Amino acid sequence: MKRYITIVNRHYPPNINITGENARDLAKYLIEKHNIEVDVVHIDREYEGGGGKKVPIGNTLAIKTIYSGNAPVLRHLSSFYDGFMLIRAALKKGRGPIIVMTSPPLLPMWAAWMIGSKREWILWSMDFFPEGFAASNQMNSKGWFYKWCIKKTYSKSPNKLIALGPGQASYAEEKYGVALDKVLLPCGVFAEQNLSQSAPEWKTEDRIYFGYCGNVSQAHSEQYLIDFIDSIDADKHRLVLALYGTKAEYVRAHAIGKPGVIVVKNVPRNQLSYIDVHLVSLVKSWTHVAVPSKAVSSVCSGSPIAFCGDQSSDNWQLLKEAAWHIPLEDGRKEAIQKLLQNINMEEVQQKKTAALKKAADLQKLIIDSYDTIATWAKA
Repeated sequence: MKRYITIVNRHYPPNINITGENARDLAKYLIEKHNIEVDVVHIDREYEGGGGKKVPIGNTLAIKTIYSGNAPVLRHLSSFYDGFMLIRAALKKGRGPIIVMTSPPLLPMWAAWMIGSKREWILWSMDFFPEGFAASNQMNSKGWFYKWCIKKTYSKSPNKLIALGPGQASYAEEKYGVALDKVLLPCGVFAEQNLSQSAPEWKTEDRIYFGYCGNVSQAHSEQYLIDFIDSIDADKHRLVLALYGTKAEYVRAHAIGKPGVIVVKNVPRNQLSYIDVHLVSLVKSWTHVAVPSKAVSSVCSGSPIAFCGDQSSDNWQLLKEAAWHIPLEDGRKEAIQKLLQNINMEEVQQKKTAALKKAADLQKLIIDSYDTIATWAKA
């Protein structure tokens, strides 16, 4: 008997975005390994962010957005409306349980409100909103609208949970007030890891290469990067910066003319392994609200990370064997200087070996979770 499952997310191939790519990897596995019919409901739009260009898989339904620009007020209004349209389309066209991802930001609120007990639904928690709005000071956590959104979002719990890590899973269960059947799917573990055999143009010297490749936004510490830029020793280190996001221009401006700093437009995923140590940060107010995928994708490329964030974060808890820890506030600059003074290629190679082992463990975790999700599909 044919079984079905529906995935709902703002992003899906051919549009480039890492959450859409993760959704595609799941759909591909369910179709090819379990013969499950996968319906995917998404918004037809482009997005500035990480991810690889992929061919869509499954039965896709693209919903037109009313606005695709960057004006903040219009963007938030259209995002709010897009969430409604996605859930409405999933209820009308989707088959089987509905996997609700967390983009646009209030999509789980619409799911709790509109799906309720009508259908079985599964939360795939990439980020948590409206908490993310409060963490980035875009919404007052004491205001009536925030409290209304919180009340609606957690008014009805999902039947099951797909979380990015154990800490985020506990956070979700606490917010919904129930224990949930769950699996872990760290974002950034990809089915296809095609590493480049040719070194990039910027990798030319016998130095330890650090790098920050990705989003620098409200969830990330720009001061961590500023301190790192100011602390590197150009005789021993290089720092590769490939930045986008709300804080990117500020960091790039600070990096101008600094010795040992290389600014590039982007670093393709298949070249991440040429960076010896990737820099990752997560400010405290975003702990469990988000779990940066760049930490996971860096380790899965075979490179360790220097993580600046709370040690309860899933980035640290899942990856600490292949990582160095940098405190967010007190002692941050001193910890950076100590790392740069003491680090050597022997230690880097040890961490790279640990990263490869962790990558294999994460690949197994992903497959085990996919197989469990397959049991959730329904006729």
